[in-house]
Amino acid sequence: MTNRSEAGWNFDNSYAWLPKTFYSSLNPTPVSKPKLIIFNEKLAESLGLNGRNLQSEEGTEIFAGNRLPDGAVPLAQAYAGHQFGHFAMLGDGRAILLGEQITPDGKRVDIQLKGSGRTPYSRGGDGRAALGPMLREYIISESMQALGIPTTRSLAVVTTGEDIIRETLLPGAVLTRTASSHLRVATFQYAANWGTDEDVRTLADYTINRHYPDIEENENRYLSLLEEVIKRQASLIAKWQLVGFIHGVMNTDNMAISGETIDYGPCAFMDTYDPATVFSSIDRQGRYAYGNQPYIGGWNLARFAETLLPLLHEDEKKAIGIAEDALAGYNEQFQSYWLAGMRAKLGLLNEEKEDETLIADLFKMMHAYQADYTNTFRALTFEDYEDTALFGSKEFTQWHEQWQARRGKQEKSNELSHQVMQSSNPAVIPRNHRVEEALKAAVEEGDFSVMEKLLQVLAKPFAHTPDQEEYCELPEPSKTPYRTFCGT
Repeated sequence: MTNRSEAGWNFDNSYAWLPKTFYSSLNPTPVSKPKLIIFNEKLAESLGLNGRNLQSEEGTEIFAGNRLPDGAVPLAQAYAGHQFGHFAMLGDGRAILLGEQITPDGKRVDIQLKGSGRTPYSRGGDGRAALGPMLREYIISESMQALGIPTTRSLAVVTTGEDIIRETLLPGAVLTRTASSHLRVATFQYAANWGTDEDVRTLADYTINRHYPDIEENENRYLSLLEEVIKRQASLIAKWQLVGFIHGVMNTDNMAISGETIDYGPCAFMDTYDPATVFSSIDRQGRYAYGNQPYIGGWNLARFAETLLPLLHEDEKKAIGIAEDALAGYNEQFQSYWLAGMRAKLGLLNEEKEDETLIADLFKMMHAYQADYTNTFRALTFEDYEDTALFGSKEFTQWHEQWQARRGKQEKSNELSHQVMQSSNPAVIPRNHRVEEALKAAVEEGDFSVMEKLLQVLAKPFAHTPDQEEYCELPEPSKTPYRTFCGT
């Protein structure tokens, strides 16, 4: 069944034009009693969709997978990649790509259902999703969007009227996710390991056409593709570090070729600054700890480069040399993006040699005094230190004098410096205790007002308004560390 065209669907499904080896065609598995829980009206409008139409019973049926929107060509994508360093065959085990919506401004955006039932890649799983993790992805992804960090987004969440089995029985749900595409490093790994060199070339050409059309005429377009992906990942991970975001599961299947943050499973934001911070219950060795994220980004990019070797040069040794030269620039690019962001957070509008030492000394103090990451920079922005862990220490007094002297070296005004800091240091992040509070109310009590209020506050993280004050407060001390879970 299809919906009426009044909904605004405008599909053009280029991924379905690829060789059949890259996907399996199938419909979502229907659910018994779908109910629309939350709908992103602003996102819908930007996609050219009719929000009023989609919040109807018919729209709910579409978001649940019970109906197909007009023009959809549903499929599950195949990919394979490294999970915690171990290579495996993967694929969309609980997701169906409905197609690619062409927006009013001509952009191509994937519309995907997550939790929509079993696929050929489910590997024994039930293909379903629980309400809590789907609401969590909605909250975090929309917060990332507000923070100015490239991300997939959440259009809607529906409950299914069916329980799913995890450690206990949990209410089932389906998330409708949008993305520039769902092409991953792992998509290329699948092509390289289960396909031919020509399959890799076809996928690379498709990726260039979809995401990097400016490089199509370059002499070595595949080297240019590698360089562009390196650049976007360096920028993305720098943005994560600057707000204390910890992805939690940086497997190669969770690295999007577009440079967007994808898959919000065990992710969380850091409170107390510590490079070793890990939240994921399954990351027992700290592979994806906050301080390791830049390194893992480079490791994943090396796996991407390996898949492109046959396209870089017909001589394998020369191809490896070309790839290594490209990858060598990753660390420098990451450091450049991160330093520029840190200078902005400290109101430094020009570059001086002592900046790196000044920044390193601040983080050393924050670690030693167990200072809150977000609130420390917020305090620096407004020069209000009384409630910070650093306040009153001799080290901070000395550092503060050095920082003010450094700011005094720049020609531009302190007012401009303050404005840059205010627009670079969020007042609010989706703090873990606030997210859990919202999820508990929604899942256990059916009360979605807590989440709605949280989303309203997170939508303007740089506003620094009085109504955000309570969302800046730290959680009560706990004897046990905060843990997050994949939700599968």
